[in-house]
Amino acid sequence: MLKRKMMARLAEWKNSKNRLALLIKGARQVGKTFIIREFARANYKNFVEINFEKQPSAKKAFEGDLDARTIILNLSAMGAGPFVEGQTLIFFDEIQSCPQARTAIKFLVEDGRFDYIESGSLLGIGYRDVSSYPVGFEEQAAMYPLDFEEFLWARGIGPEVVDKLREAYNEARPVDAFMHERIMKVYREYLVTGGMPAAVTAFTENDDFAQTLKIQNSILDSYRDDIAKYADREKILAKKMFDAIPEQLNRKNKRFILADLEKGAAARKYENASMWLTEAGIAYNCFNVAAVEAPLRFNEKRNLYKLYMLDTGLLCAMGMKGVQSELLGGNIEINEGGITENAVAAQLAKMNIPLHYYDKKGRAELDFVFEENGGLAVIEVKSGKNHKTHASLDHACNDARGALNRRIVLSKHNTETGANGVLYYPLYMTMFLQESGRGG
Repeated sequence: MLKRKMMARLAEWKNSKNRLALLIKGARQVGKTFIIREFARANYKNFVEINFEKQPSAKKAFEGDLDARTIILNLSAMGAGPFVEGQTLIFFDEIQSCPQARTAIKFLVEDGRFDYIESGSLLGIGYRDVSSYPVGFEEQAAMYPLDFEEFLWARGIGPEVVDKLREAYNEARPVDAFMHERIMKVYREYLVTGGMPAAVTAFTENDDFAQTLKIQNSILDSYRDDIAKYADREKILAKKMFDAIPEQLNRKNKRFILADLEKGAAARKYENASMWLTEAGIAYNCFNVAAVEAPLRFNEKRNLYKLYMLDTGLLCAMGMKGVQSELLGGNIEINEGGITENAVAAQLAKMNIPLHYYDKKGRAELDFVFEENGGLAVIEVKSGKNHKTHASLDHACNDARGALNRRIVLSKHNTETGANGVLYYPLYMTMFLQESGRGG
């Protein structure tokens, strides 16, 4: 079984004194249902699972009065249970398909007899259908594909190695050369495999990449099916945008150009389609900022953006023939570095860091800008050999109007602190960026 950080988050929730319902959000097939079932087996005598997509008849339990006793009685009459007070976890899966169940959470939590976890893959899509949100009775957690640390665990690399890497990051000193090469090799595997649990399991159990690719394509097909089923009026535009992500990331500056999809396309026309993809959790928006100045949100230019895939393994599987062997062979420059940049974007998103980039007419570019400790950190992702050549980064930093805490270059090379204060980190250390903000 894959070790996931969400298990610790679930334990923290269960041990809280005033336990609310826990809503776990995330794209399809990132492992939400599996981890909740495993947690229930280890921590509860009774587990009741209601999937509103597989069991649409269960919605009828919420059609009448929403008091807790009526709902539990209705569910019991439908064959769910047993419901044992103080010993039962009730799991509402795909709760977006039953908005009334989301509304009823307030009354179920107030009742206090059972614990509740909700989960959903398209929660942002049908939010208008929820008549009343359970504010004050629900806490939320986001779940993503495996991050690189979780992938290391899956590859049998223990926490003592991660601790050594973390020490090198915090002290801004090189990692042992052998260890660095080994971890970079695993990182390239991660770029190709990605973090979708089924794909990782297939790869780690037998190194069968053909099976991994088959699983990835199946996941992509399921996402396209969701677009066709749930995207309503935006389905054609959303599918166009989704399928165009690899080609758009193949550009030098990676910005999503709508004119490539449709001549004279207006940003307003595609706005809802872009929002659908990000709310479904299968893509990340990275907005342009007009100035390197906090707060970044005040400087957003939302008509200019990059669109990254949820997962690099899925990105590689999207028609990029031959890219997997190139990456595994050490060529991370392929695709104009778009795959490595996507990997960094996905890791930042997993750390709840809002994604922003800066571009001043091609002269001064920053792949990522984020706020930390009252100032800003800036990142340039370099997939090639000349990682210390970064005129664009230097120009952009000169344009900065606020305090720059750190200037970071991420590449395939080992850790080093430049004479000009630039911190050079290997790409795999992206997983530590939020932990301290010290780094040097």
